[in-house]
Amino acid sequence: MSSLKSFRNAFASGLLAAASLAMLGSGPAAAQPVPADLTTMPPVPKDYQPKKTAWGDPDLRGTWPIDNIASIPMNRPANFGNRFWLNDEEYAQREQRANSSDQAYEREDKNGTIGMGHWVESDASGRRTSLLVDPPNGQLPPLTPQAQALSKAGRTSWTPNTKYNWVTDFDSWDRCVSRGFPASMLPFRYNNGIRIYQAPGYVTIALEMLGSRVIPIRSGDAKHWPKEVEAWLGNSVGHWEGNTLVIETTNLKTGDSATKDMYARNGSPLNMATMGVPPNNTIPTSDKAKVVERLTPTGPDHIIYEMTYSDPEVFTAPFTARLDWTRNNNYEFYEYACHEGDVQVRNYITSSRAGTLSEASAEDRAAGGESGGSR
Repeated sequence: MSSLKSFRNAFASGLLAAASLAMLGSGPAAAQPVPADLTTMPPVPKDYQPKKTAWGDPDLRGTWPIDNIASIPMNRPANFGNRFWLNDEEYAQREQRANSSDQAYEREDKNGTIGMGHWVESDASGRRTSLLVDPPNGQLPPLTPQAQALSKAGRTSWTPNTKYNWVTDFDSWDRCVSRGFPASMLPFRYNNGIRIYQAPGYVTIALEMLGSRVIPIRSGDAKHWPKEVEAWLGNSVGHWEGNTLVIETTNLKTGDSATKDMYARNGSPLNMATMGVPPNNTIPTSDKAKVVERLTPTGPDHIIYEMTYSDPEVFTAPFTARLDWTRNNNYEFYEYACHEGDVQVRNYITSSRAGTLSEASAEDRAAGGESGGSR
């Protein structure tokens, strides 16, 4: 459903994906050199000295779309074993698949048609085997027993055999509210634009799809909202550690997808539109959820983004993803008009209940007599 609603937005971003492809030669791999030992992940280099803003902070301003890493899965496929990096042969195969995607894009343009070439933003994506760098095995930690039960009982437009009766059967992405957090910072099938603005005391991260984050920069003890106050993207507070921007986010919207209370539903912290993420968008969030992000400039056109997520009531251990951001100031944002004219939630409910309406009417007639009672 979300794909149907977002088609025009995906198409608009797809038209600009070619500009990102042109940067592959010095793309993600330039931000994180590949070591000789493919089973090691080098530490983030911190020797680059970025330009400063007029008020003295490291200058991160610019457009940093992550469509060029959208094909790297969150979980590492088993065939890569304990390797963080592809070997030469595997990388050549990844490039070949990317070239096939480019050719499909060109054919659709030539034929005046729209299909997968315009649908999924994807290219060679560099040589990483997964976004996860911790745990070292490249696998998300297991859910706790309680979280497993809630996830299994969850209902969204992505769960199989779901009966849709009301908005409580749809997740926040279905309803154009939020992709969840930190899901909103991870590569998606489309609309992967990220733009950073800075002002004295603030950094703003604008997302192409559903949300912007205004982050105060504070020194000393970071003060967050009272525990009772929650938000879909949480409450983010930042500080500088040298040239690295560190952002701590708490007060995330708690809840699960099993509840019948629409106000108690959460946005799943990981969204299934990110490759290699568990399906169905039904991972719960507790009030102990916390995200720590680190943005380190490693060159004039590269940032290494690290994200560590912990929620001890949901995941049995924290996990960390590392993404290479490449500057592309030619990437344009288009309006993500998701909610306006959104009829799909109603259509899902109508079609799902169509086979039961006559049964309900028969029950009503039986309860009121053959004549239909007072109706």
